Amino acid sequence: MIEVQNLTKTYRVPVRQAGLKSALGSLFKPTYEEVPAVRGVSFSVQAGEMVGLIGPNGAGKTTTLKMLAGLLYPSGGSARVADFIPWERKPAYLRRISMVLGNKSQLQWDIPPLDTFRVLGEIYSVPRAEQDQVIDELVELLEMQDLLRKPARNLSLGERMKCELVAGLIHRPQVLFLDEPTLGLDVSMQARLRAFVRRYNQLHGCTVMLTSHYMGDVSALCPRVILIHHGVVLYDGALNGLAQRLSPFKLIQFSLAQTSAEALAAVRLPDGAEWQEGADERQCLRVRREYATETIAALLNALPVADLGVEDPPIEAVIDQIYQEGSL
Repeated sequence: MIEVQNLTKTYRVPVRQAGLKSALGSLFKPTYEEVPAVRGVSFSVQAGEMVGLIGPNGAGKTTTLKMLAGLLYPSGGSARVADFIPWERKPAYLRRISMVLGNKSQLQWDIPPLDTFRVLGEIYSVPRAEQDQVIDELVELLEMQDLLRKPARNLSLGERMKCELVAGLIHRPQVLFLDEPTLGLDVSMQARLRAFVRRYNQLHGCTVMLTSHYMGDVSALCPRVILIHHGVVLYDGALNGLAQRLSPFKLIQFSLAQTSAEALAAVRLPDGAEWQEGADERQCLRVRREYATETIAALLNALPVADLGVEDPPIEAVIDQIYQEGSL
């Protein structure tokens, strides 16, 4: 459904020093700087896949999505989405894709969302009967029957995002680009929108590319992630594979029937095992994956363990490590 080869985007940005003299000089002899935003990105996405495009601020995520949606013309490389070249912006292509931005609105503020849906349905040449069917289905999935006739300006942020999703799906696109769809929403509303996107993908096989700084969005929706940093793809694969590749450790958390500092100190641990700060009086050990079973056996033999669990490091910690180091 999406095929990208060596996609590149470089911006030509005017620069000048502060002050009146520099401002006047820039009028007659402007100075420009080449700023690469995306550098030779390549990947492919199959029909019906849900893929997370992740990376720190300024990594090139939104620029990549905008090129795939045809909003930006690339500096180099090629891309095909639904067998179209995106930046040609052919009407047939625009009927097959949709892009929902968490910080942009396509709702008309002074009219109810239902009127906006009707206008968009006419723009995309969706027959009235099909409009009714799509709106009824999406409204039921999102549980937003009471929002259709309120002026958009009176909607909360979470209510508005529900309406933005309906507006973006009124023409049943084959490809959906989501850029920070849960930006600024509370935890409950985030969970509801994630559940809707997952359900919609299951019902209609819509291909979804998602960018978000909330790893909860990515973890809940995207089995596969593409990690971009400084405009370059650092990783393309399973989300859990990223954690295993970067962090070859397990966290062993346990609580004791009777706490004894002397007994804890006497436990023989493998090389490299480290005590971590636990929560709610639980003890926490970080050990290499290959030593996890050995460590658990040592703890059970030497201590009165009441409860024990083994976990991977939080994915947020793994991603933060990549952002800090800039490489895998």
